[in-house]
Amino acid sequence: MKRIALATSSKYSKLTDDDRLLIAPLAKLGIQAEAAVWDDAHTEWSPYAAVVLRSCWDYHLKPESFLRWISRLEAEGVSVFNSAPLVRWNADKVYLRALEAKGIHVVPTFWADDPRHNAQTPISLKDKLRELGWQNAVIKPRVSATAHRTLLVSVADAEDAQSHFDDLRPGVMVQKFMKDVASEGEWSLIFFACQFSHAVLKKPRSGDFRVQNDFGGTSQVGEPPPNVLAAATRAVRAVDATVYARVDGVVEDGQFHLMELELIEPALFLADHPEAASRFAEAIALQVQA
Repeated sequence: MKRIALATSSKYSKLTDDDRLLIAPLAKLGIQAEAAVWDDAHTEWSPYAAVVLRSCWDYHLKPESFLRWISRLEAEGVSVFNSAPLVRWNADKVYLRALEAKGIHVVPTFWADDPRHNAQTPISLKDKLRELGWQNAVIKPRVSATAHRTLLVSVADAEDAQSHFDDLRPGVMVQKFMKDVASEGEWSLIFFACQFSHAVLKKPRSGDFRVQNDFGGTSQVGEPPPNVLAAATRAVRAVDATVYARVDGVVEDGQFHLMELELIEPALFLADHPEAASRFAEAIALQVQA
């Protein structure tokens, strides 16, 4: 029986409830899966046939250490899923620019590292929002997770948010606030081995804009409209082959706009679909046993 690690963070050292659902279907496929904390200095990684990144939900707090660990696994010949090159690419949300260049509709975004601005050039957030015609926008770090240091601002309060924006430069991004997130919700579509598995529709609690359950957001399984599924499928197929992927986005004016293509440690809502854990296990086994 091959042995693999399901990489997690110290807060979830025994895995999340959702990820534990993977262990039984993997065992049926001849794979012994066990939890391993990614930054535990005592863990020996070379005995594992592969490392599957799961609830490494603190990686954005120490991204350099995380990427060094990924490189270490790569150097030791330990397979990583998703692959090390994909993880490095996906760790910085600037990847959205590459997807947009491939014709993927992305939420309108201002990147503070625009060549027209060097790190010392002052940028007035209020003037920039007026220039872009955005009444509301979301400021976030390019390396982030779980809405870390994410702030919703309006033109009216942009001056108050200026210091936050400046503090995050140059690795800051500003996205147009898609108002339909609050009313219609944000779609998360899950893919295993590049094939669509299931989807959930997430909504923020009243008065908030964040859909994560950490902030009172809710989610429920839903059947994505054909145009949403088609757009999400194009986004997944625009990158190298993935073992798992989560496509997050919102529909506004009939168009699906990609918010994030999650390839590192997304929650995959395995408990929400009866076949999800088995599908994920099969995608992993396909790679481990190749």
